[in-house]
Amino acid sequence: MTFDSVQYLIFLPLVLCSYFFLGYRAQNILLLGASLFFYGWWDWRFLPLIILSAVVDYGSALGIERSAGAAKKRWLLASVAVNLGVLGTFKYLGFFVDSTAAALAALGLSAHTPTLELVLPVGISFYTFQSMSYSIDVYRGRLKPERDFPTFLTYIAFFPQLVAGPIERAGHMLPQFKRKRTVSRAQLKEGIWNIAWGMFQKVVISDSVARFADAAFGREINGANFVVGTLAFGLQIYCDFNAYSLIARGSASLFGFELQWNFTRPYFSTSLREFWQRWPRS
Repeated sequence: MTFDSVQYLIFLPLVLCSYFFLGYRAQNILLLGASLFFYGWWDWRFLPLIILSAVVDYGSALGIERSAGAAKKRWLLASVAVNLGVLGTFKYLGFFVDSTAAALAALGLSAHTPTLELVLPVGISFYTFQSMSYSIDVYRGRLKPERDFPTFLTYIAFFPQLVAGPIERAGHMLPQFKRKRTVSRAQLKEGIWNIAWGMFQKVVISDSVARFADAAFGREINGANFVVGTLAFGLQIYCDFNAYSLIARGSASLFGFELQWNFTRPYFSTSLREFWQRWPRS
């Protein structure tokens, strides 16, 4: 399901109704189940990937803590190798196979390569880098390893920021899973407002201007079409990213969590470097 879907508008209140009657440990179990259900709604076959990423980095962090020197570095390299290996396989393997076949064909060589139709798991970049950043932080001594695996998995799979970020550091999020959470009136109001404003930006603004962008670039390119298409597309992607950031932050707020804000008016940047820093990031 997506944030702007009817399913999400049903799913979120149902989880919230149960959440407020539980203690924080039971709340974590509920959030873990809800997060795995949320991700499995896209395609349940990819659930083992997110669990694999969590298992690898959970174990690597414990290995790093009890090791020193070269052994400590090997645990970190294992984490990086597995995470980037899985990410690279799903994102780039098909591209490299096709590119190699095309290059050989250009040289007059026949290349019979298998057709790879790998479906890209939703959010794989976000949860992979988030899980791997945890191992790196433990290696650098920025935090102690988390001993409770269900809590760690809940941090990795937390559904408000699972598929669209932001990539949250363990030092910021894990403590929020390990304490009693209360939702104030201000948090409730802010959460509802962020979700509503995000929905408006996505459904009303972004989806509407997308039609102008498609129409402009679908015609013969001239000065007017180029300007209209560029402006429409710029507004479309801005509202898309801002909407998902708002809905993610608003949803987390309803559960008593605070996500980092990662979308700070990038179009007001005065340099490419500043633009990159203001766009969605970790």
